[in-house]
Amino acid sequence: MTPDNKISRIQELVYEIRIGEVMQKDVITINPQTNMSELRGILREKRISGAPVMDGDKMVGIISIEDFIKWLADRENDCPISEKMSKDVKTLYADEPLTHAVNKFERFGFGRFAVIDRQSRRLLGIITKGNIVEGLLKKLEIDHYKEEEVYCRRVEHFFEDILADKVVLLFQYDVAGHDFKRAGEGASRLKASLKRLGLDPQIVRRVAIATYEAEMNLVIYTEGGQIRARVEPHEIFVKVADSGPGIPDVQKVLRPGYSTAPEWIRNLGFGAGMGLNNILKCASKMDLRSEVGKGTQLYIRVDTKDGATSETN
Repeated sequence: MTPDNKISRIQELVYEIRIGEVMQKDVITINPQTNMSELRGILREKRISGAPVMDGDKMVGIISIEDFIKWLADRENDCPISEKMSKDVKTLYADEPLTHAVNKFERFGFGRFAVIDRQSRRLLGIITKGNIVEGLLKKLEIDHYKEEEVYCRRVEHFFEDILADKVVLLFQYDVAGHDFKRAGEGASRLKASLKRLGLDPQIVRRVAIATYEAEMNLVIYTEGGQIRARVEPHEIFVKVADSGPGIPDVQKVLRPGYSTAPEWIRNLGFGAGMGLNNILKCASKMDLRSEVGKGTQLYIRVDTKDGATSETN
């Protein structure tokens, strides 16, 4: 792994932090019957560039300063905001990892997204690119100043102290298909375990991100499967297996941006077609095997000496 491919703490955090942790919870909303002529005053007074439009408890759209500028430029007569707002509202769930918000901002180019509860679909907040940056900086500051338990003993010492010809640690995580609320739990638990072994933070990040992407593929495309991780003194092996529909063309799915995810999955922020490529960037070696009608096995190997650093965060 080259230095240019090292996984930064920021890249790790967008998988670790949930949208609900950084979103703006004190949301200013606007009534759909408010006139467009009043919008400038509201945006200026509240110091915002857009807001959800609520009809009672129901979100019916989003209005932005861009909509106001376009209305002014077209020199149209005054009208209710409901006539100029964006009605095709793209939303995010509070329990999604921040990386899904980053992907949606890049995909749609919006200035903000409404954040809703997955079950009730109730509006919980709003998130902007500024909220993301602020949340990441705050987390980095906490990491820098917070006293954490220090694992002085490296993983090599752990294995050296075990009296056996060979020692292997095995971890298994069961993943339920289409359970988006719990998606990523396996990768998160594996990451915590590797940290406790004292592995280099760079190695932990690579394993965690690769495992997360693989786990999301289980959730999106199959009825579920298993993640099995094997930790040896100098290598970590991760096998992700399912008995799902299989992949007709393995080479095609390795192309950046290629995805077979249906539109409803894409609207949830998943299925951008970059998962396997993100795994490739993190892995020392990756092997994908699949048979239509029988399932898929993904093998990931990370050399604990490959791209390791002495960073402390």
